[in-house]
Amino acid sequence: QVQLVESGGGSVQAGGSLRLSCLASGFTHLTKCMGWFRQAPGKEREGVATIYIYTGDGSTYYADSVKGRFTISQDNAKNTVYLQMNSLKPEDTAMYYCAASGRWDCVTTIQTLGVLAYNDWGRGTQVTVSS
Repeated sequence: QVQLVESGGGSVQAGGSLRLSCLASGFTHLTKCMGWFRQAPGKEREGVATIYIYTGDGSTYYADSVKGRFTISQDNAKNTVYLQMNSLKPEDTAMYYCAASGRWDCVTTIQTLGVLAYNDWGRGTQVTVSS
C-alpha cells in the first residue's frame, strides 16, 4: 500500500496559480502512475492529470478542461509529484486528490475507468478560485 499526502491547496483569484504537491511513501516501487483527481460539490470525482513514473517513462495524460494550463511533474528523489496549475478558473474549484495506480495501462485507464484504475488515495487538498 502507498500512503499519499497532498499539500499546496488554497484560495486564489481567477487567473492565478497554485502548485499542489503529493508526497508518497510505502510500497512506491509498485506504483506505475501518480495522478490527480478533483471533485466539486455534487459532482463525480474526475481525473485531471496523471504521469507514468515507472522506469522514468514520463508519459502523461491531461483532461481537456486543463490542457495548456496544468502541468504534472515528478521528483523521484523526493518521492513527490506536483501539479502546477496556472490560469485558474472558478470552475477549477474542487477538492483535489492525489492517487496511485499499479496498473500498466494507468495513463489510458484514467480516462476509461477513472477512479477504479487507482487504488491508493490521499485525503485531498481544497482549491478555491474566486472570480
